[in-house]
Amino acid sequence: MARSDFKLAHPMRVRWAEVDRQGIVFNGHYLMYFDCGITEYWRAIGTPYPEGLTEHGSDLYVVKATVEYHASAGYDDEIEVCVRVAAIGRSSVRFAIEIHRGQDHLVSGEVVYVNADPATRKSASVPDFLRDAIARFEGHAPVG
Repeated sequence: MARSDFKLAHPMRVRWAEVDRQGIVFNGHYLMYFDCGITEYWRAIGTPYPEGLTEHGSDLYVVKATVEYHASAGYDDEIEVCVRVAAIGRSSVRFAIEIHRGQDHLVSGEVVYVNADPATRKSASVPDFLRDAIARFEGHAPVG
């Protein structure tokens, strides 16, 4: 996917605590970077997490996360976490994520959430207000 496909690119800097003995980002930290990017995505669409969902009787739970490593980031690197909603199903939202350092594409991945009633944690349809906010931000309605 082209980097221009992403409406959100969140800049970050790799901290010392995130690198391993080899001086590169420990693999598990990329999921934390994904989470930071998704948090900024919610903020960008006007639905800060969690209150933007819970006030409407919804919450999101991760059901799948994948990471594909292409190259490594190191200490003090400036990176960008690029995030977009790739698909929305009846009750799921799938994020496509890439991490870049300059022109270098370091990591690709996806995170899939299921929408649920926070009281019962039972699957529920993605609310229309959220679908609409995502469509406005992305410039189209992502489909399942």
